[in-house]
Amino acid sequence: MKNLYYLLAIAILVIVACQPDEPDPIVDPAVYDATPYSLEYGNLPPPTIPGDNVLTKEGVKLGRMLFFETKLSKDGSQSCSSCHRQKHGFSDSLKFSLGVEGLQGGRQAMPIFNMLWHTNEFFWDGRAHLLRDQALLPIQDPLEMNETLENVVAKLTHEQDYTDQFIRSFGDSVITSERISLALEQFMNSIVSYQSKYDKVLAGEATLTESEERGRELYFAEYNPFFPLVSGADCQHCHGGDNFENDQYMNNGLDSDLDFDDFGREKATNDPADRAKFKVPSLRNVEVTAPYMHDGRFQTLEEVIDHYNEGIQNSSTVDPAIENTRQMGLLLTEQDKKDLVNFLKTLTDQSYLSNEKYKSPF
Repeated sequence: MKNLYYLLAIAILVIVACQPDEPDPIVDPAVYDATPYSLEYGNLPPPTIPGDNVLTKEGVKLGRMLFFETKLSKDGSQSCSSCHRQKHGFSDSLKFSLGVEGLQGGRQAMPIFNMLWHTNEFFWDGRAHLLRDQALLPIQDPLEMNETLENVVAKLTHEQDYTDQFIRSFGDSVITSERISLALEQFMNSIVSYQSKYDKVLAGEATLTESEERGRELYFAEYNPFFPLVSGADCQHCHGGDNFENDQYMNNGLDSDLDFDDFGREKATNDPADRAKFKVPSLRNVEVTAPYMHDGRFQTLEEVIDHYNEGIQNSSTVDPAIENTRQMGLLLTEQDKKDLVNFLKTLTDQSYLSNEKYKSPF
């Protein structure tokens, strides 16, 4: 009987061994797909999308892959997302980000959202004319990712996932630095914040608390030193409109002429009149984008408000609207400051901070 079982087992093994191999699964070849990306922006005004880089589903997907790709850095340790983290509004919680060599950057990492509504160039000093120009500079910066574009192209060219995605996005598998920049621009342009509590209030879907409402009134009220009881914080002149910014570069009185250690916009324009002027950022999501200012000198919103209330320094290029408040300050009480901070927190968009479309695809 044992011999019979033994022979039967051998027969089964022979039969199994003789079966033809399972064919490899058929993988559909990558093909170009120009399906438009559906951009959602709520009640924000319709954006002007670059005519030579319209958003497509596959282009945005490629940009998302690249944004989280550590191969863009010299040693494979960092990606764009290393210094632009979603939970911090796609900014960095560090005062100055650390690059692959362990070196500090020179300015605080700016948040990424509503880039389509920024029409006055990019970086704190505006040295990048288009968002696609901005996208490539951190890759090459010795203080940041410290890699060459040639090396990035070579690394990605050896990855089929990328050659396939470039086919889907651009029609062929050729990878170039220009195409990398266009894809990154598409992804960053797809990141939109428009569902804060304040947006919902404007849409009639939420209401402000008493403190938030008083902070709103202070935010939008004009500064009036002659009538202190009705004088406001006058924030809207610099941080107004749907995106809570003014598309300008301004010196907001952080330092006197003798204390400048960063010439700001002047480095991009070579115009002394732009000395110590920096891009006015949006105040959307400002609750989560600390530290504040181009050099990250303030850790809290309370410190920021104290600066405008009592800490403005005189300098040759300080904005006149800021200078007008220097002598007397904004006349804000402690309760005014609390109410103003509470209103600023209504600009936080939790859906943007947790949106799956903006998370790593890996």
